[in-house]
Amino acid sequence: MKIVLVGYMGSGKTTVGKILSKELGINFLDLDDYIESSLGMTIPDVFKQKGELFFRKKEYEYLKEVLTKKNNFILSTGGGTPCYGDNMNTIIENTADVFYLKVSIPGLIERLSKEKEHRPLIKDLSNEAFPEFIGKHLFERSPFYSQAKHIVVGDNKTPDQITKEIKELLG
Repeated sequence: MKIVLVGYMGSGKTTVGKILSKELGINFLDLDDYIESSLGMTIPDVFKQKGELFFRKKEYEYLKEVLTKKNNFILSTGGGTPCYGDNMNTIIENTADVFYLKVSIPGLIERLSKEKEHRPLIKDLSNEAFPEFIGKHLFERSPFYSQAKHIVVGDNKTPDQITKEIKELLG
């Protein structure tokens, strides 16, 4: 069993993935953590020292490695992972159990405004620029996320409710 969670930052991929992992008794992998441990540096440092192009190449390489060499896991991808290169096709080719955790723009703003300082992509945005940034990003990324076999709406739901919904969709 290979379960892949995709969605925008703050959609709950890591939180839900960890709960699902416990309930199903299979390993949880966070792709960003996997990349950091494989490269021996943090993702913000990779971006600073080597650039986004280097990061995206490594992201694809490690995504493919995880999907083809490992079994029985739940993978939480980075928010941008499905949107670059051939990543979404690679995910879909390697498992049918792809879930898009979909959260509305107001929902994401509410969630992310509490953790802006921990998110390099948004930490320097003003409160005025924040909604437009998220809206634009989500508009660009939705065509990729929407290729997932299952779309689970996360607005006004707890991580446990989302986990339950995913388990029901798994059958």
